[in-house]
Amino acid sequence: MTDYTDWKALADKEVRGKSLDWQTPEGITVKPLYTAEDVTTDPGLPGFAPFTRGVRASMYAGRPWTIRQYAGFSTAEESNAFYRRNLAAGQKGLSVAFDLATHRGYDSDHPRVVGDVGKAGVAIDTVEDMKILFDGIPLDQMSVSMTMNGAVIPILAFFIVAGEEQGVERKLLDGTIQNDILKEFMVRNTYIYPPEPSMRIISDIFGYTSREMPKFNSISISGYHMQEAGATQVQELAFTIADGMEYVKYGVASGLDIDKFAGRLSFFFAIGMNFFMEVAKLRAARVLWHRVMTKLGAQDERSKMLRTHCQTSGVSLQEQDPYNNVIRTTIEAMAAMLGGTQSLHTNALDEAIALPTDFSARIARNTQIVIQEETGMCNVVDPLGGSYYVENLTQDLVDKAWEIIERVEAEGGMAKAVAAGWPKAMIETAAAARQARVDRAEDVIVGVNKYRLGTEDQLETLEVDNAKVREGQIARINAVKAARDEAACQAALSALTEGARGDGNLLALAVDAARARATLGEISAAMEQVFGRHATVPTPVTGVYAAPYQGDARWRQVLDGVQAVEHRLGRKPRMLVAKMGQDGHDRGANVIASAFSDMGFDVVSGPLFQTPEETRDLALDKSVDIVGASSLAAGHKTLIPQLISLLKEAGRADIKVVAGGVIPPQDYDFLRDAGVQGIYGPGTNVVECAADVLRLLGHNMPPLEDAA
Repeated sequence: MTDYTDWKALADKEVRGKSLDWQTPEGITVKPLYTAEDVTTDPGLPGFAPFTRGVRASMYAGRPWTIRQYAGFSTAEESNAFYRRNLAAGQKGLSVAFDLATHRGYDSDHPRVVGDVGKAGVAIDTVEDMKILFDGIPLDQMSVSMTMNGAVIPILAFFIVAGEEQGVERKLLDGTIQNDILKEFMVRNTYIYPPEPSMRIISDIFGYTSREMPKFNSISISGYHMQEAGATQVQELAFTIADGMEYVKYGVASGLDIDKFAGRLSFFFAIGMNFFMEVAKLRAARVLWHRVMTKLGAQDERSKMLRTHCQTSGVSLQEQDPYNNVIRTTIEAMAAMLGGTQSLHTNALDEAIALPTDFSARIARNTQIVIQEETGMCNVVDPLGGSYYVENLTQDLVDKAWEIIERVEAEGGMAKAVAAGWPKAMIETAAAARQARVDRAEDVIVGVNKYRLGTEDQLETLEVDNAKVREGQIARINAVKAARDEAACQAALSALTEGARGDGNLLALAVDAARARATLGEISAAMEQVFGRHATVPTPVTGVYAAPYQGDARWRQVLDGVQAVEHRLGRKPRMLVAKMGQDGHDRGANVIASAFSDMGFDVVSGPLFQTPEETRDLALDKSVDIVGASSLAAGHKTLIPQLISLLKEAGRADIKVVAGGVIPPQDYDFLRDAGVQGIYGPGTNVVECAADVLRLLGHNMPPLEDAA
């Protein structure tokens, strides 16, 4: 009988001794062949502890996962119409995306959110908006997921009151609120309050929902945004489970019985393009959660089941050759279902540059329907169970993630780790390393750094009229305020402030304020009086992007160019990397800051959430030569032109402004006409971007390919 030694000798002969092993970014060595000897643990059976093979015995053979598309844009009316069309076409659950003003606890009339209202999500300022959002959608029959963390108290209060006024008792409301603030401090940054009061808010929500809303999931512990920010799958897995541990500890410390609320916790993972790694990650997550909850004292097996929603990767979507995104999303969707997700969102092909159109959203939704209805994949429970590779990879992920979890626990838990900053630094290091691999074409992205089209056809994309939406929202805010009992509203807000100062349940008090028609901004501000508003300044990693470029001729040419500009100026060229508006996604900004620092630029990383006026002031104070405005959430057409005008008014039109991030190509001419001198969309090679910036600074930089 042929054994592994015989196979190895034959394989080595075929590839002339070249190693076929693959080293993953997670530090896992993947062999080209696995046998029974590589499987060291018994995965058990679906529905039985530790739930490696699924939390239900029948899994999809009994019922497929829930198709839950994440959507929201513009106004409550527009979003409601979109939801109803999708539900009629086969979607089974709702997942609400809120605009950034809402996430950050600001009403639409606040001066800090001029460019954010209705962009990248739906604007919700009052109970009336929430009622319109779910008009004609029975909340006693529909499961609703809401991605909300910072302004979680007013949003959940509005949902409860909207249900009441639809005639639905709280105990019948079904769905999930994300409510995962530790992840916000690490990667997504849509926080409002400092960590300690933010954790209290989570405990208050646990307490209220466990008493009043037994069908409602009180938290969705999210690794998704970690992977989107650059985390490896091991980091995403470890930090997500560690976050869950911390939340359970806080719930128990607030007096809750672990088995009374733990069964209503859920998780949310990203699914990227490393197919088998993602399958194994979901299996490993269930093993780890069972282990963690057993250690924390849970007795009910339902408390130890990890139930998860998944979403295909946003960062894997590409602006170039965008129909490839349909293929990417299909592969990722298959990984999610083969890993055993309970619900799934599939991204649309145009989401690398804009909100999805009805056309692209239909393809994304139908991807799941086709898998469920046409492939036969749902007929077998855990079809990859027993695969030598998958079982080995699952155990590798369990072991590597557990090492990180043990470090977190040794240092006092995830809240302390987040405050120390090392999880964020670890993720940013992985993001910078990944960008370098992509720019060097070591990680292939089809249509971007290999097999690129000669010319790109523009997609028709959805555009939101930000000014019109904001005008409409302000009118509705004014109407609500004019119609309410002002004395009752102010009394409810004062009670909320006192509850924040004392030990009142913040969600219960916010429900009273919502009934009295307090706005989202007013409810947030009532707590802010006591808690304050959190703020941080990014500190990007250094040395990571540069490491693989040693000896690279193109890299050397850019370094020489930077030195030439430094010689001419008498100092290093100085760049401000600016994040304006309320978008907290800072992966792109941090990668640019890291890479440009490694290339010799003097980089100033601006604080998050700046206004154009604050960015101008910082640019003037630091005497920068160029401002790089990072945009992700569609505020670029409002905020960047404002910044250019403000610099001109200050007599500093010489400070050049460039823009990078998620910017549709059809907006490029608008930005150029406004004075933007360089635009770098998704897929731009960072070294080439730096060379172009040097040209803008007056250096005679030849094309980089000439240096090869």
